[in-house]
Amino acid sequence: MNMLAMLTTVDLSILLIPLLAIVLGCGIPLLWIYTDYRKRKDIFEMHHRERMAAIEKGISVPPLPDGFLDDLTGSGNKTCTPASALLKGLVWLFLGISLSIVIFVIRHDARACLGLIPASIGVAYLLFYLMEGRKSAAPSVNEKAG
Repeated sequence: MNMLAMLTTVDLSILLIPLLAIVLGCGIPLLWIYTDYRKRKDIFEMHHRERMAAIEKGISVPPLPDGFLDDLTGSGNKTCTPASALLKGLVWLFLGISLSIVIFVIRHDARACLGLIPASIGVAYLLFYLMEGRKSAAPSVNEKAG
């Protein structure tokens, strides 16, 4: 039996779903990377043209804005503040708890423990929030005493 005859016996819609999942699963991230690249390239070109026009007119060239290159390269200041840790911790914790409840209600088996994974990530963020909150509160108490 050749491949063509086998394809006609198999329902093509069964093959279409995994094929679309693979193509879109790879295509969407590549499209995002390409559009992000084009956006950064256009911003750099626009800024370069603006500076070159200022030089040609004899106008003093203003310095680059602070963080201009950091924002475009993605290496900007992305530190985790206590407020963002609290938000992330609560989201992950309640996501894990709700996932465990839903799996337990639907399946009634030990797979409900899978919800402990995101819940533990949430607990880690909340612990970070508590530790950082104590660190930042401690200097302010010492400053009042001094």
